[in-house]
Amino acid sequence: QVQLVESGGGSVQAGGSLRLSCGASVYIYSINCMGWFRQAPGKEREGVAAIDRPGTPSYADSVKGRFTISKDNAKNTLYLQMNSLKPEDTAMYYCAADMTRRSCTGVGYVHWGQGTQVTVSS
Repeated sequence: QVQLVESGGGSVQAGGSLRLSCGASVYIYSINCMGWFRQAPGKEREGVAAIDRPGTPSYADSVKGRFTISKDNAKNTLYLQMNSLKPEDTAMYYCAADMTRRSCTGVGYVHWGQGTQVTVSS
């Protein structure tokens, strides 16, 4: 069982930055896909960014150029650097992992963290 624990959320003003972290209970170099997702009140969960085992990132159009996903295999930690934050980025952010999926896009990941709240005020 993969345990994921997010941290780094908080409240910032528009234009500010936050860095989310996700610690994993397993060696992340063995995980095919890891990703960040978010869910705002009344909306469906959506993918924000994902990274595959070799380290190739992918992003939702809404965050391209502003967010950067990365991972540190030595620390078994996934990161999401969020810059130029907008009020519409306000949501609960979740870390997810899937040991075996081939495509890192989509929301059907197996393992999920509990989430960390990000609130961006205008």
